Amino acid sequence: MEKNKVSLYVVPTPIGNLADITLRALDVLKSVDSILAEDTRTSGFLLKHYQISKPLQSFHIFNEHKALLSVVQKLREGETMALVSDAGTPGISDPGFLLVRECLKHDLIIECLPGATAFVPALVKSGFPTDRFVFEGFLPHKKGKQTMLKELAQEERTIILYESPHRLVKTLEQMLELFGNDRLVSVSRELTKIHEETFTGTLANTVLHFQQKEVKGELVVIVSGKAKDRSKDE
Repeated sequence: MEKNKVSLYVVPTPIGNLADITLRALDVLKSVDSILAEDTRTSGFLLKHYQISKPLQSFHIFNEHKALLSVVQKLREGETMALVSDAGTPGISDPGFLLVRECLKHDLIIECLPGATAFVPALVKSGFPTDRFVFEGFLPHKKGKQTMLKELAQEERTIILYESPHRLVKTLEQMLELFGNDRLVSVSRELTKIHEETFTGTLANTVLHFQQKEVKGELVVIVSGKAKDRSKDE
């Protein structure tokens, strides 16, 4: 393997609108030997759109432990690869962390391209403070969810969560109980897509809004931090 040669490129892909991919990302995808994809069908559609033909290997949450060592071995032998997820930046609530860590153990050079991440536009659009925030990704499905929400209810920084359509209303209802009616929340749905929607209001209003409609698409939930207790500073 050549000295200082990049072995693995971590390549963000569009979260919806295919035009959001960067020119550099396209150049990298054209140059590598193969591409590790969370879902080869989804990535195949993107590659076909940009007329890129490269071998695709499935690399997702259910097989990454099993595939890890063989992928690293290929990289050590000189193969160059790009890692992509279905949407956004690999490693951010998507497979990628384990592979990056293993590559670093073997002194392989990694390059992560800047690009799409769903929570950034949702955070900016919320109008909530962006100078300090905490990203929690997906909450636990059952065990531990209530405990985590109780902790987050005391968080003074802006809170960023990912949520699935079928769990959104339940999660908002739990927040309403623990955070209070008047805590502000902003829910962004289908960012960059045709049916993009952002609803911002109190938790009480937001629960009511989403109880009255069928929720579809990818969701980012931004919650304003708890107001500081000024009496502690006196």
